[in-house]
Amino acid sequence: MSEDRERPVRVVLADDEAMVRAGVRAILAADPGIEVVGEAADGRDAVELVRAHRPRVALLDIRMPRLDGIGAAAEIRRLVPETASVMLTTFGEDDHVARALGHGASGFLLKAGDPRELLAGVRAVADGGAYLSPRVARRVIELTGGRLARGPYARDRLVGLTEREREVLALVGAGLSNAEIARRLHLVEGTVKSYLTSIFTRLDVRNRVQAAILAYEAGLVPPTG
Repeated sequence: MSEDRERPVRVVLADDEAMVRAGVRAILAADPGIEVVGEAADGRDAVELVRAHRPRVALLDIRMPRLDGIGAAAEIRRLVPETASVMLTTFGEDDHVARALGHGASGFLLKAGDPRELLAGVRAVADGGAYLSPRVARRVIELTGGRLARGPYARDRLVGLTEREREVLALVGAGLSNAEIARRLHLVEGTVKSYLTSIFTRLDVRNRVQAAILAYEAGLVPPTG
């Protein structure tokens, strides 16, 4: 486990705009703990690169030729489930963001966001967490509110959780991995996983991103950005 933590986080980057790829690559290269092992201009090539390199993270533009980022994320989830997909998005792609939730995306990042968010997001997802850029989180909450919950109703859904489960959910919403949650709450990772299984079942959510959104909407995560 310690050896894995010392290895660079391997990333495949896919975007059909060469300048965007160059910018994202430059940001990632600034972190010696992250290594871009492949680049693609379309979703189909991205899937093939993930199959070849088995990276920890696939950074996928939502709109790409041949196969869009959502389709690529679904294929990656099916073929290489150990690779986490993070969607690169803009505010003009609301319908795509909403769809991506159902295809196993572990994070959402704005192309024009703070470079520190990109690095934080890649690292959080690589460590098993979920990451929502704060501005994306607010927008996703608006888009999915009718399906996942909003405001007072979201808080009502948390009534059945124990105090410890609420603490774990809040840290999921903040983007922490299981290991980070365990350290923060002085637990072992196996206990955190058991809490998460219970939380997902009680809240009827399918993944960490949906749980994180619910945590935001219920007010467990302080607003930022």
